[in-house]
Amino acid sequence: MKDTLAPGASATLSYTVPANKTVPHLYPEAADFQSMPAVFATGFMIGLMEWTCMKVLEPHLDAGEGSLGVHVNVSHAGATLPGQTITVDAEVTKVEGRRVSFRIKAHDGVEMIGEGEHDRFVVPWGKFNARVNAKAKTAGVPPLSPARM
Repeated sequence: MKDTLAPGASATLSYTVPANKTVPHLYPEAADFQSMPAVFATGFMIGLMEWTCMKVLEPHLDAGEGSLGVHVNVSHAGATLPGQTITVDAEVTKVEGRRVSFRIKAHDGVEMIGEGEHDRFVVPWGKFNARVNAKAKTAGVPPLSPARM
């Protein structure tokens, strides 16, 4: 990771909610989710917040590096319908070695729908993938495919 990353670095990401990012699509095999309203799902909101934080980090990463979410503490306070556009703002609040903390807020053009904190850890993908593939071997499951490494 480059030494250019510092508190105050920020990014904004806007995303128009499609029908397939609503609660019934979160776990289609779960009847409980199927019976819920077709509004933007909390799980997808968290993913959108993570994506925005990744955009903050992008120019500060060295070749072969990426980041992994390691902590999420957010509220989801407003329902958003398909077709509405969500804007997420993320700002670095702390950098401790490879751990980066963010303040995040999401608004759907009508109201604040979520906010909180998120931490990511910057990792060299080669080392991470080797560790995951060793775990796969121990667990008796297939390793990561080369396309996903």
